[in-house]
Amino acid sequence: MGTLRSGLKAGLKTTWTLGKIIFPITLLLVILQHTPVLPWIVKLVSPIMGIFGLSGKAAIPLVLGNALNLYAGIAGILSLDLTVKEVFILAVMLSFAHNIFIETGVALKVGVKLWVVLVVRFGLAAFSAIIINLFWNGGAEIAQYGMAPEVVAVPVGWLAIGLLGLQKASFGVLQLALIVIPLMIFVQFLKDRQYLQKFSEKLAPFTKIIGVQPNASMTLVAGLVIGLAYGAGVMIQAVQEDGVSKKDATLAFIFLIACHAVVEDTLIFIPLGIPVLPLLIIRLVTAFVLTIAVAYMWRKNERRKEKEVAVLNG
Repeated sequence: MGTLRSGLKAGLKTTWTLGKIIFPITLLLVILQHTPVLPWIVKLVSPIMGIFGLSGKAAIPLVLGNALNLYAGIAGILSLDLTVKEVFILAVMLSFAHNIFIETGVALKVGVKLWVVLVVRFGLAAFSAIIINLFWNGGAEIAQYGMAPEVVAVPVGWLAIGLLGLQKASFGVLQLALIVIPLMIFVQFLKDRQYLQKFSEKLAPFTKIIGVQPNASMTLVAGLVIGLAYGAGVMIQAVQEDGVSKKDATLAFIFLIACHAVVEDTLIFIPLGIPVLPLLIIRLVTAFVLTIAVAYMWRKNERRKEKEVAVLNG
């Protein structure tokens, strides 16, 4: 009962914290849709967004997701009429690049260089969007956002627009609460039963696949299960106490940039009505391929430097 109570309390607290972001943003964006402001922004950025297979208005959730967090980006999506393909591209882009300020701060604390974080995150987001746009011809239908009310007519008058905004904002918070609360209970269960530590020990032998030493396994587990922002304390502590090198910390973060909070960051996209399994597969495959490639180039560079030193000393 203690685990359930603590998890429920954490879930409600998290829902309240996120709701304070999602509700006003969704309400504001729905209202802005019916003013000249949003169309002006859309027209300004449309040429750039076309490269990624997105309409100009899709820039709004991208900016919100990167400046604030994934939930703010989803709030932006919920307020817009987008195709399934656009929503999927946005989901992939936001999975790679979101909450830039906070999560970059975590990376710097661990010892990862700023340029590495920014190049990898924004590079993966842009590259993945271009590839999906080029090779996926489907998803032209308008996305249906789970329990969100379907608009059958354009609202007339500020009262009707305000009520529509309140509806969309309320349903957005409700749907996320149905995911966040069980998730926090599950995380609390993992903490209380020491499963995070046990999982870390089991994962240690597999870290060699991505070129990372076993002592970085706790950093990987915290990022995979809880995420970069929520797992910041665990990750920083693990790096400091387990003697993780800057190389291993960087490789671990490159892996986690592509694939962190795999449960939460996948489930929260379900209300958007897109296929989440391909989203998860894209993140996992990208994380492994990118990290293995970087580790290989890093080792190659280290061997080259060793040879140069040997020649100079010889």
